[in-house]
Amino acid sequence: MRRRRRRRRESTSAITARLTILSMLGHTERGREETTSIVMVKGKRVIQRIENAASRQATFSKRRNGLVKKAFELSVLCDAEVALIILSSRGKLHQFSSSSMIETIKRYRAHSREDAGSTSMEHDIEELKHEEACMSKKMELLEASKQKLLGKNLESCSLEELHELEGKIEQGLRDIRVRKASQQQKLHSTLDLSTSYMLTFYKLQFHLLQEQIAQLKEKECSLIEENALMRDEVCISDGIVWQNNFIDVVGKSTEQLNST
Repeated sequence: MRRRRRRRRESTSAITARLTILSMLGHTERGREETTSIVMVKGKRVIQRIENAASRQATFSKRRNGLVKKAFELSVLCDAEVALIILSSRGKLHQFSSSSMIETIKRYRAHSREDAGSTSMEHDIEELKHEEACMSKKMELLEASKQKLLGKNLESCSLEELHELEGKIEQGLRDIRVRKASQQQKLHSTLDLSTSYMLTFYKLQFHLLQEQIAQLKEKECSLIEENALMRDEVCISDGIVWQNNFIDVVGKSTEQLNST
């Protein structure tokens, strides 16, 4: 009987330690659920929440001290780094650390990040492999479709597939003809526009040449008139000079006759 009671107490202590560790990791609700569902294997006794507040507090203090003692023994005997965090139902904090609580928590967080990072990386790698497989399959299907459109590898095609392929080719030819006609129309429109621009340009050049020719003719006429006026002036001036010279000669001849 004593051995059985001792084993029951050890099992109860182990379960309590497990629940306390779950509470330390932030799984309080999960721990509470387990307190109402864990069954003692040997004694067939259900461990559940103690309803009496005084008894519950006394049990908490007793089990807490036992758990702290076990944590201390584990750290000493096995040279392990142990950190224990206990939050009572009233929100009071109880903790134990074999070295430094802050350093232990930092190490725990670092390990948690590494585990999360490795898990995330593995998930990303799996997704990339899946996408690569899908893309490879799509490329194979596209290449097979391309070969069939070129009239190759048609041995495995059924009559229905050949009709469908023929329809696709005819539709493609219609689209090509429509596109070709559209491009030709655009080209003709561009040529017509260029021709219209060239005709307009040449007309403007011809009009400018006509204006320049008219201006040159006007200058020519004015120069001819000026030349005629200058000739008249020269003739008049020559006649006056000749007349003056003649008068001088006659005057000199008359003077000579009178002197004789």
